[in-house]
Amino acid sequence: MLRSFVVLAAALSTSSALAGEMMSGEEARHFVAGKLFAYNCFEGTKGAGRVFADGSVVGTIQVTGHGPVRRAFLPAGTLTVKNGSVCASLRGLPIEPCFTVTRLDSNSFRGAISGLGFAYCDFTRTNPRTTIATRDHSRPLGLRPSLVTEQE
Repeated sequence: MLRSFVVLAAALSTSSALAGEMMSGEEARHFVAGKLFAYNCFEGTKGAGRVFADGSVVGTIQVTGHGPVRRAFLPAGTLTVKNGSVCASLRGLPIEPCFTVTRLDSNSFRGAISGLGFAYCDFTRTNPRTTIATRDHSRPLGLRPSLVTEQE
């Protein structure tokens, strides 16, 4: 479970600059605060989440891309900026992992554990309005099923 939180924190602690340019932790924090991101990690973990200005995180995670999608809630102060990096303070972990932040393109970013460039998550800013509402497209809007049946 703690591994899942580290992966989620890495994915959500990333931000924007020129393509391939690393950002400072403060730039990253400012960019992600309040925004929704979908992420995919190097070992298959995926999900979505939102980082708030107080360093808290709310989102979902599916470890290694298999099994149930779980909700993840990290309290205020979990993500902080230290020495120019974004760090995650997680209860139960013997270390406080920090992340480098690199922009890939205008909508894609990478957060990698400092010193372990192979351990990263790529993420894309998403529009929450496009993922909240869905409808059944098999019948016209506004018609009750009984009316659709009678008219067809």
